[in-house]
Amino acid sequence: MNASSSPPTVARSVSFAIVGTGGAGAVTAGSLLLEAAGKAGWYGVMNRSVGPQIRGGEAAALVRLSPRPVSCMSKRFDILVAIDWKNADRFIHAMPVAGGGLVICDPAAGEPPRELREADCAIVEVPLGELAKSIEGGRENMIAAGLVAELLGLPDDELGEVVARRLGRKGASAVETGLACIAAGRAAAQGFGRSLPLEPAAPSGARRWLITGNEAIGLGALRGGLQFAAAYPITPATDVLEYLAPALAKIGGALVQAEDELASINMIIGASFGGRPSLTATSGPGLSLMMESLGLAAASETPIVVIDVMRAGPSTGIATKSEQSDLNIAVYGFHGDAPHVVLAPLGVADCLFTGQWAMHVAETLQTPVIVLSDQSIGQSRVLIDRPADVAFLTRRKAYEPAVQSEYRRYAVTADGVSPMALPGQPGGQYTADGLTHTERGAPSSSRHDQKAQMDKRLHKIESFDYGDHWGIDEGQGDMVILTWGSLTGAAREAQEALAGEGIGVRLVSLRQILPFPHARLAEALEGARRVLFVEQSHSGQFQRHVRAHMELPFEIRSLNREGPDLIGPDEIASEIRDWNSK
Repeated sequence: MNASSSPPTVARSVSFAIVGTGGAGAVTAGSLLLEAAGKAGWYGVMNRSVGPQIRGGEAAALVRLSPRPVSCMSKRFDILVAIDWKNADRFIHAMPVAGGGLVICDPAAGEPPRELREADCAIVEVPLGELAKSIEGGRENMIAAGLVAELLGLPDDELGEVVARRLGRKGASAVETGLACIAAGRAAAQGFGRSLPLEPAAPSGARRWLITGNEAIGLGALRGGLQFAAAYPITPATDVLEYLAPALAKIGGALVQAEDELASINMIIGASFGGRPSLTATSGPGLSLMMESLGLAAASETPIVVIDVMRAGPSTGIATKSEQSDLNIAVYGFHGDAPHVVLAPLGVADCLFTGQWAMHVAETLQTPVIVLSDQSIGQSRVLIDRPADVAFLTRRKAYEPAVQSEYRRYAVTADGVSPMALPGQPGGQYTADGLTHTERGAPSSSRHDQKAQMDKRLHKIESFDYGDHWGIDEGQGDMVILTWGSLTGAAREAQEALAGEGIGVRLVSLRQILPFPHARLAEALEGARRVLFVEQSHSGQFQRHVRAHMELPFEIRSLNREGPDLIGPDEIASEIRDWNSK
């Protein structure tokens, strides 16, 4: 059927999805619109949804735009454009259309799924294929981009500028074809008799940053002094490596693609032993393989950073979807007692800070640091204001040769951090391995040496001043949303919505997972009557982690589930409303 005529309603936030078979260009169309929206002054976020297949399968661009900062997707979409309905059964449940929304599809591509035909939405048929064929070299995805741009009121100049830049390397004819397709899509949308314009974008003196979480965490690591990276490609962490490879080359560093995850972590341990701040990036299966070598880094006190961009598990799980279920292995996976640090960025923008902070903590404490990002922020592309620059004084406690002194690499010092010599440094020879050792590094089976070194490693981790970086504590009220990592954005939007209804809720979110920030969290939860745990794991790993470290003398509820269905602001707010009414 055709959409009925209705006056445009100015929206505070609009979400749209462009879907199709892998290779149809749905993600390209979404990214063009997102970038153009940023040039027009809007904020936005784009998630890409793809199947686990190497080729083919489904692909979708999920985009949300707003004149205000946004960090997560809406639960329902105002516009869904289907380039085709192939593999629709794989995506249709994850992209529900809002009541009164638009579904735009090509009648030649088949009938829309039953769920959409029976939903409260308008289905508009547009001959995408015919329109594309009428333009030499035309593509359906560019027609779709024009349709959405017109419906949202996205200025033509900004979109044209993005198309010209993106397609310019293919030649002037490619740009001309792209612009013609955009114009055809706009013309088709004008016949709908309705639109979904956004509120006007606030004027901004500086253009938005357009960046993914994986790129931001890589940039943060570079700012933290990174000089070497080694890794084996794995979804969804590979983007970190693709960003770092040319960036490291520009500053005289290097990235090596290892033959597997075991080789990659051993390479960065070796590079760090040689004086080069180093990291690797992986996902859950790779982190499992790295555990033995992470123990070696802890025992030898060699600073390294491991970025784990979590995905749905266990085993291979759903490689292209998100989850927060690697918390247990990151915290407890080491064999023996091996004190280390675990951090988690609170969103895409925070990946920049957390990447830099992780390098600082690793180098300062001479310890392995695991950073728990995930697919939902790692591969999300967002429009944000430029994050504030953060400076850390990052340096190792370096060995300085002294006359007639005996170098003790693992000397028990006041802060637990010992001087670390570089290979070849006069008087700085020592053994670094996984055996229990003396202060000089000589292997030992003595209980005294075992205890002294274990105490030393624990002391330096627990006595370090992590400052205000442990997490965030925002808002007022005796009800608290307690979460961590990537769900912070959804929790914050829920908190803001509830505040507008007169329901005061505090938001507490942890960036520092280990060592557990007991004192800071206890202070943040002081006066709480009810606490809602929010996490993306089937077994409630985060709640169990918190309860293992502190007493919780208040009522508790948990909103947790496995991926890939991400918890959104509406669900969190609904849970709080229900609880508040009782």
